[in-house]
Amino acid sequence: MDIVFTSLVLLFAVALSGVLIGLLPLAAPKPMVQIAIGSALALPGFGLHVSLDPDLFFLLFIPPLLFADGWRMPRREFRRLGAPIVALALGLVLFTVVCVGYFVHWIIPGVPLSVGFALGAVLSPTDALAVSSVSGRTAIPRRLMHILQGEALMNDASALVALRFAIAAALTGSFALGPATMSFILIASGGLLVGIALGWLFSGLRGYLTHWRADDPASHVALLMLIPYAAYLLADALGVSGILSAVAAGMTLNGLNTLKGELTTRMQANNLWSMLEFVFNGMVFVLLGLQMPHIVARATASVADIAGGELWHLGWFVIAITLVLLATRYIWIWLMLWGMRLQARWRGEPAPRLSTRVIAISTLAGVRGAITLAAALSLPLTLADGSPFPARGVLVFVAAGVILASLVIASIGLPALLRAGRDPEDDPMEREERDARATAAQAAIRALEAHERTHADSRESSDARLYADACARVLSVYQPRLDPDNASDDSARVRRAFEIEKQLRLTALRAEREEIYRLRNALQINDETLRRVLADIDLLEAALIGPTARR
Repeated sequence: MDIVFTSLVLLFAVALSGVLIGLLPLAAPKPMVQIAIGSALALPGFGLHVSLDPDLFFLLFIPPLLFADGWRMPRREFRRLGAPIVALALGLVLFTVVCVGYFVHWIIPGVPLSVGFALGAVLSPTDALAVSSVSGRTAIPRRLMHILQGEALMNDASALVALRFAIAAALTGSFALGPATMSFILIASGGLLVGIALGWLFSGLRGYLTHWRADDPASHVALLMLIPYAAYLLADALGVSGILSAVAAGMTLNGLNTLKGELTTRMQANNLWSMLEFVFNGMVFVLLGLQMPHIVARATASVADIAGGELWHLGWFVIAITLVLLATRYIWIWLMLWGMRLQARWRGEPAPRLSTRVIAISTLAGVRGAITLAAALSLPLTLADGSPFPARGVLVFVAAGVILASLVIASIGLPALLRAGRDPEDDPMEREERDARATAAQAAIRALEAHERTHADSRESSDARLYADACARVLSVYQPRLDPDNASDDSARVRRAFEIEKQLRLTALRAEREEIYRLRNALQINDETLRRVLADIDLLEAALIGPTARR
């Protein structure tokens, strides 16, 4: 009963966070509001306490979130931006582990270098979803956001593998670079292979079931929801990276167009993952807030052994390590761009510009989140000889403090930097979307014309007029999509007319919906008729407003 009650409270807290954000006079990042709610629930008045098991936390929350990220990651951008993504997901992680490790070993008395490396590994992974929530209404440039998404997808595995080696070095007192490197390669590649294989297997199974008409949408969506857990557990059982396995499974299923042509299944799956992503991410930050009083209590007891009992040292550790993380990230990104410029000049290609603003945005976008919290709590309690793990309470407090500090700094700095450099010109992604819609409309028109020619001779004369009228109505839907930029000399006027038509269609659809509800309330139609008509109206409205507006 306690588990059920706690789960319901967490779910209520996540739902409440969305309501509070709309009521607050100032725009507040969702993760900060959720952490505040969690901290309030842990106060003596409520007294809610959740003992967080890191292994259970990883298994419950991380696989579906990473699977959804992998599913949404654009394949084209991932291939094109592979070099900077790898440089950040692998190179920056190792650079951060080394820099933070030596710095922690220096400023925190009694912390061995291997334990400092462990904290560096804990603080290495970033959270791209948290970045989206703190950037405000001004969106991060798409190319940069794709790099951040790819980094967040891949650096979780590299950071956790580095953490495993750092903890092993702290427990045994030894570390061998060669075997560690080979082990890292095997763990990472093994996780990727498991995820890819599972994705292919599931896609083939769905194709077989669909062929035999066993294509119930709800059942297939339920099976799809289990894939990230299966990928994580299978990879973990084989001793390879479960995180990379979940990511690879999501990207593989997206690349195989698993839900192509299945409207109901696709819509149900998209809605399911959107809701799971909202709930699970919210629960992660609420749980962080719930842990804060206990983290502070343990850190207060631990700091007495390493810093003479001065509580202000805890705040100093968080501030200093946060600044080191920012400096480390800034330096690495600057070196990466400088290397890309040298490589472009050597190839005779246009060199990318060393933009201080872009580097600053990329630096502040290194927000820490769920993986950092879980990794910090997974630090062992004792060493191999049974003695307490050095400064564990302080290290966990520092990790939680860095998560909060990175959220606060990003929520203040990112919107200002993004507004300062906002490009007034047309978004290339919007132009690409318009071009894609125009090309798709041309294909639809050609198909309609071919259908008309093929069946013209076989129709009854009484149906010929009906087919012609129906074809004209369908064609009228696609005509406005044909190259709205170049349909006339005044492209702005054409785009404005297209928007006006879109608003008129939305107005008509919403009037239809209101009338359908009125008929149901007047008992002129039943609920089954209501649902069937509303389903058609909702599909048309969803197609008009697009995915961005629906979110």
